[in-house]
Amino acid sequence: MRIYLRLSPTKELIPFNYQSFLTGALHKWMGEDNVEHGKVSLYSFSWLQNADATDKGVRLKRGSYFFISAHDEGLIKTIVKGIMDDPSVCFGSFVLAVDIEETPFFSNFRHFSVASPVFVRRYNGDKHNHIGFDDENASAYLTETMRRKLALAGLPSDNVKVSFDGSYHSPRTKVVTYKGVGNRANICPVIVEGTPEQVAFAWNVGVGNSTGIGFGALK
Repeated sequence: MRIYLRLSPTKELIPFNYQSFLTGALHKWMGEDNVEHGKVSLYSFSWLQNADATDKGVRLKRGSYFFISAHDEGLIKTIVKGIMDDPSVCFGSFVLAVDIEETPFFSNFRHFSVASPVFVRRYNGDKHNHIGFDDENASAYLTETMRRKLALAGLPSDNVKVSFDGSYHSPRTKVVTYKGVGNRANICPVIVEGTPEQVAFAWNVGVGNSTGIGFGALK
């Protein structure tokens, strides 16, 4: 299930590295007894959409929004209740309206554009390796993460495959700073193959690592 949050315009500029503020709002809406904190995220959220970028930051306008998706419809309902109790987001913006979209029915193959950069990370001892779209193991890592999330959700994980779109004309990486830490993430469409249920799961939970802090959301 997915909810689109229509936001109020702002006069105040929002800094480019605003992910932590959206994450904070999300956890506020989940509530003080949030059982998702510290767990592998079976949800995802986009970056701000239809907003104006200036030299010094981002400004929300009429029609700006972002979306939140989750495998568990109960989590979405909890978030909606939290928004009703306190619709404030950040930097003076608040939620004007919530539009709900049920999970669509997908085929066994789907090409997805991304609504936030895809972050792929693997550990090598004390070193964190940030994997680019052009790494020979990128698809294997994306698939590995998806299989882990499917298993955590109690869904079959066999035969699913996630990969960056190798035919995309202008893939790139972007260093995204989150709470002072730089993360090299990928702006490139992805392809998800599997059962319709697995493809729908990917649409909800996102792809790659750290979907719970605003990476890897799928349009």
